[in-house]
Amino acid sequence: MTSLKNKYFWAGIRAEFPLLIGVFPFGMIYGALAIEAGLSAVEAQMMSPIVFAGSAQFITTQLIKNTAPGFVIVLTIAVVNLRHMLYSASLAPYLASLPTRWKALLSYLLTDEAYAPSIIHYEINKLQPESHWFMLGAGLALWAIWMFSTATGILLGAAIPDSWSLDFALPLTFIAMVVPALKTRPAIAAALTAGGTALATYALPYKLGLLIAALAGIIVGTLLENKTVGARLSGDS
Repeated sequence: MTSLKNKYFWAGIRAEFPLLIGVFPFGMIYGALAIEAGLSAVEAQMMSPIVFAGSAQFITTQLIKNTAPGFVIVLTIAVVNLRHMLYSASLAPYLASLPTRWKALLSYLLTDEAYAPSIIHYEINKLQPESHWFMLGAGLALWAIWMFSTATGILLGAAIPDSWSLDFALPLTFIAMVVPALKTRPAIAAALTAGGTALATYALPYKLGLLIAALAGIIVGTLLENKTVGARLSGDS
């Protein structure tokens, strides 16, 4: 690995490290919940490298536990993961020139936690030679911790005492990711809309509140972004 690749790779790992503190208990909770939901240890662990999406894995285990219909599980996960299309669109200008093998690898490693430090890095430093190694470092650091933490949760299972209250790590991790990225009015409006909708629809069955909240946030953010772009173009003309 050249010095420049090495520089970006380790910078990505360092930028990811603060988020890993919250990811580890998050992964442990998933592992324990997956076993509680009736998945075997192999099924629970294999979901991590195959799906590699914490929120999707959590939702899947909860819906399986609640014996939700298969189409509800698939639809809910699909809508919740629509945000990855937005992540991809915002990263595209910085990764468009990469060969297909790199795009495939980075798309697999693209998660909330990998996206947050990567987009901040690219927005500040712009497009630089070998800068895709930054996202590789961030993504691989998260992947390794997620595999280990889910395995730990599966092994410990019910042995994790309720007094540990590990569930606090999930909201704190997402707050740490979201807040630095809320720099525009559309982004802030989307976050507030999704959060408010999630609270208002919390009691709905099958976690449908998450689906509705995600759609509401995407719609509001997209409409305001289009309005902002339109106003900017009108001003330029």
